[in-house]
Amino acid sequence: MLSSLFSPHRNATLTWVTFGVLAVLLLALGLGWRDPWPADEPRFALNAIEMLVTGDFWIPHRGGELYADKPPIFMWASAFFIWLTGSMRVGFVLPSLFAGLGTLALVVDLVRRLYGQRIAWLSGIAMLATLQFVLQAKTAQIDMLLTFFTTLATYGLMRHAVLGPALGWWRLGFAAMGAGILTKGVGFLPLALLPAWWLLGRRGHAEPITLRHLLEGVGCLFLVVLAWGLPMILMTTFSDDPSLAAYRDNILFKQTGERYADAWAHLRPWYYYLVQVLPWAWMPLVLTFPWAAPNWWRRIKRGDARVLLPLSAVVLMVVFFSLSPGKRGVYMLPTLPLMVIALAPLLPGLYRRRGPNRAGFVMALAFAGLLATAGVLGLAGFAPLEKLAHRYGITPWWEWMALGIVALLLALWLRPRRGLIVVTLFFWVLWGWWSTQGYSWMDPERSPRDMMARVAADVGPEGELALLNFDEEILLHARVPTVHFGDTTPIEKELPRAWAWLAENPDKRWMLVVDKDAQDVTCGDLGQALDMGHQNRHDWLLVPGTAFAGCAGDLASAPLYLAPTSLPDSGAARYF
Repeated sequence: MLSSLFSPHRNATLTWVTFGVLAVLLLALGLGWRDPWPADEPRFALNAIEMLVTGDFWIPHRGGELYADKPPIFMWASAFFIWLTGSMRVGFVLPSLFAGLGTLALVVDLVRRLYGQRIAWLSGIAMLATLQFVLQAKTAQIDMLLTFFTTLATYGLMRHAVLGPALGWWRLGFAAMGAGILTKGVGFLPLALLPAWWLLGRRGHAEPITLRHLLEGVGCLFLVVLAWGLPMILMTTFSDDPSLAAYRDNILFKQTGERYADAWAHLRPWYYYLVQVLPWAWMPLVLTFPWAAPNWWRRIKRGDARVLLPLSAVVLMVVFFSLSPGKRGVYMLPTLPLMVIALAPLLPGLYRRRGPNRAGFVMALAFAGLLATAGVLGLAGFAPLEKLAHRYGITPWWEWMALGIVALLLALWLRPRRGLIVVTLFFWVLWGWWSTQGYSWMDPERSPRDMMARVAADVGPEGELALLNFDEEILLHARVPTVHFGDTTPIEKELPRAWAWLAENPDKRWMLVVDKDAQDVTCGDLGQALDMGHQNRHDWLLVPGTAFAGCAGDLASAPLYLAPTSLPDSGAARYF
């Protein structure tokens, strides 16, 4: 069994069928079992469903408000799959799933062409073993699709650099970068291959880069970007709507250069990725690095472009993101395929070496001890774990102990000489548990579907709802006409606008207030509120419009947006 999983079969067809089935089962398990979860998933699902119900695909909206944070390709993909499947729960994660499978296929095929079938198989297993790759393939964030395009670009460029000349692949690589830019602005990341490539080309270790070819590539990139960007610029520039001009300036300037150089969110120190992200994101690959480093160095001194190109690009990407004050762990995902490509020729040796296997064995034992101990402490009522249980509404103590026992049994069965297999199999067991029971446990807490059904029942068929300081997951599940006051509007400006709106029909209008904002509601009788319970780490109150009688409203204090997906006749309900 283990030999069929971790060594290629002599029958090549059987080898790749087995690998494909494993990849699909691992990455697709749990599909349709949950709703979109914060922070990012509900936003993109809302964007997509709003596109479907309004027919406005070119410029994304969120709750009736223009959404300028990201270009539209991921939202188009989400809308397509939600429409195709007729189900938000299935369709919203399919862009990431197919992007993950596509990324995996590109890495495996490139490694196969560079080193042969056996190493390609091992590189595929390495991808499927790595925590961040599987996590993002199961998560409907934009970064897995971005990584597919950056990997396609890497594939095209390396086909030309190492296996070329192949100018068609070179051009396709730049076109893929253009698609990556239309997915998320940093789609140009594979350009990090070029500095080492230029040096290797001068020394005869790679296909040389010429100015003509570079201009052709950049031209392909710009053609793809302008296919959406030029119509968008024309539409927003010649419109009489000032909000469209603001959208243009925001997405072209604020969400690109300004966001990188002067970030206003997710502020982290320069060493954040090296210390807090990559040790877990690249697990278990990082366990092999002490033994891989000497071999890498020998290959670099020989001028081996197959290793130096992806490895140098990883270093430049990590430096690039580390220089920006705004950092998120998911930004490292595009580096992972490059790291696997760089590690690929060493995998057969690392797979057999004592040191990496002992490191994997120790890591598996550490997981076993940690999970078993956490389970025992949870059963004993350890205060921090009790707080965690209340926060998420779950008590997984027995399951944690069971997972710890599984890790221990795998370690005892396979012994230290197969430590890398131990930790890989344990991660797959962990993903199996999380994608089934974990989803079933967490979905009622992370998704407000049930709470918003209660809100709709309490508001009534003729009622309307205002969301104060709204969250996308709440707006996504709103099933009565719902308004909000803008994503970036300060709450002190939202409140007068909300009071004015409620006063227009106080018997039929309500406001949903989260506990963290209740202290800012300085006017009104919150004693009239209905308790909507605990949802996604917060308590929620549904307050009738009559509770704000006499509060000074101001129609001009904030904008007012009506969410198209909340209207009963919008057709959005068919996707839920």
